[in-house]
Amino acid sequence: MRRLSWQVRLGITLIALSAALYWLHYAIFRDPHHIFLYMVGDVAFVPIEVLLVTLIVHQILAAREKRSRLEKLSMVIGTFFSEVGTHLLTLLSDADPALEEIRADLVVDAGWTHAEYHRVSPLLRARGYVVDIDTVDLDDLRAFLTSRRNFLLGLLQNPTLLEHESFTELLRAVFHLTEELGSRKDLAGLPDSDRQHIRGDVVRVYSLIVSEWLDYMRHLKDNYPYLFSLAMRMNPFDETASPVVT
Repeated sequence: MRRLSWQVRLGITLIALSAALYWLHYAIFRDPHHIFLYMVGDVAFVPIEVLLVTLIVHQILAAREKRSRLEKLSMVIGTFFSEVGTHLLTLLSDADPALEEIRADLVVDAGWTHAEYHRVSPLLRARGYVVDIDTVDLDDLRAFLTSRRNFLLGLLQNPTLLEHESFTELLRAVFHLTEELGSRKDLAGLPDSDRQHIRGDVVRVYSLIVSEWLDYMRHLKDNYPYLFSLAMRMNPFDETASPVVT
């Protein structure tokens, strides 16, 4: 109400000021024809002015604001992969018995074109992911995720993520896996039924993170070549990858 009353008061003030100026013009020149001539001309231009402001200027500002939000979002995603994503992807892909089927499609290099990304992306999203839970060191995975729990919680509270539903879904899946592992005292003595339950949570994270990683690599290649260079040299799917430049 306070904001509305402020706007109403401003509107009344501006209308009163306009009326006073028109009255002053009439008092000095005694020419109502001239006053109404320009008044009608000004009013006739108002729809065009509204068009320029609301449809053109507003769209330009909205596009600029969206680019700014996307830049902030890319920083958040980059931080996730630096702190959690890349290492987690390495742990999970090592437990994928069918990794060789997609490894060649994930060895991203500087020569990849947009067509290559568009070819691989739907294949990864449609793939049925498999994880051999017996080869996953659950204690190591729990220790790693638990050490990043506050970081993940901070990301989930970031309003910027509302712009990216698939990445938010990935964060929720990772955080859920963290809670599942953290709620069990003895991971080595779990019954097979519970291990299969955890395997389902692991597979969910794995399937989501692979696609997000590919999208992240494409973004780096298009916008940040120096960051892409390091990410390419630390590719968790490339057995020959090394951060050392040779």
